[in-house]
Amino acid sequence: MPGLIHIYCGDGKGKTTAAVGLSVRAAGAGKRVLFAQFFKDGSSSEIKILEQLPQVQTDICKTHYGFYKRMDEAERGQARRDYTALLEDVLEKARDAADLLVLDEVISACNHGMVPENRLLEFLEEKPKNLEVVLTGRGPSQALVAMADYVTEMKKEKHPFDRGIPARKGIEF
Repeated sequence: MPGLIHIYCGDGKGKTTAAVGLSVRAAGAGKRVLFAQFFKDGSSSEIKILEQLPQVQTDICKTHYGFYKRMDEAERGQARRDYTALLEDVLEKARDAADLLVLDEVISACNHGMVPENRLLEFLEEKPKNLEVVLTGRGPSQALVAMADYVTEMKKEKHPFDRGIPARKGIEF
């Protein structure tokens, strides 16, 4: 069976949660999973549990830069170099060491110019035939949507954050 391309996008909760769920399912089926995160620091609960699964390898940028809008120009330049290096590293690893590649928040990284979207598109066009790929984040480009086999949008209708309730450990992170 050929590997397909998934996009989990939208302004609602659940993009990373869906990607983690698919990762657990794949690992449970004996598949090798490579789970990479952009714009996150690796301290979330899902990473802690994924790291305990022998079939799952996680890759997160060593330096956490926080929200894009809070970065100054120097931080953006360094983040761009670090996130691009992370992308290149995981794309290379995925060629030989993964059945499922998850690029969590890579769409946001593309949208903010932190990774070159053309490089991601190039990889998706030439990816190994059996490699399943998941991309998450808000606002995928038309080029990414056209390349995908699945596009699932999480739409926010209501969220506790709108009432001042902060993110809760084990639920939102």
